[in-house]
Amino acid sequence: MARPTTKQDLITAAEANYEEMNDLISSLTEKELSTPFTFDDTKKEAHWKRDKNLRDVLIHLYECHQLLLVWVSSNTAGEDRPFIPKPYNWKTYGKMNEFFWKKHQNTSLDDAKEMLEKSHEEVMALAETFTNDELFSRETFSWTNKNALGSFFVSATASHYNWAIKKLKAHRKNCKNI
Repeated sequence: MARPTTKQDLITAAEANYEEMNDLISSLTEKELSTPFTFDDTKKEAHWKRDKNLRDVLIHLYECHQLLLVWVSSNTAGEDRPFIPKPYNWKTYGKMNEFFWKKHQNTSLDDAKEMLEKSHEEVMALAETFTNDELFSRETFSWTNKNALGSFFVSATASHYNWAIKKLKAHRKNCKNI
């Protein structure tokens, strides 16, 4: 599916990918749930080494939702706030992701599932409050730095759910080889 460029496409893609991800999660076997994630060294992005289980993936998605929710609510209320909170920035967001990972090492899988479900609903409800033009016209909001607000929603939902699906499928494949 192409990257959404309209509000309706955003809503459709986010819900479809969220449902696909949850269907995949529901189909994981006990072995797949209990086997720690291990990926070969050809995968260079940090997240392949960072996330060790389903909980870690779900918490990453939850924390990305929180970034979006806080950023949008702060800026629409007149508080100038960057998307990536200090002390992090776009060059150091990997360190922020490590912080989120460490922060949730005592979060249970059931809690992670509940947190993600709630934050998904909140993000989707927030997206509904904006018009198509507000979401997908560039420079509508000064705080989006000439980017379409909708692109942040796409990244935090449909694209990130697709990322999780790929990671979970790769884990499932690895489990078959064990």
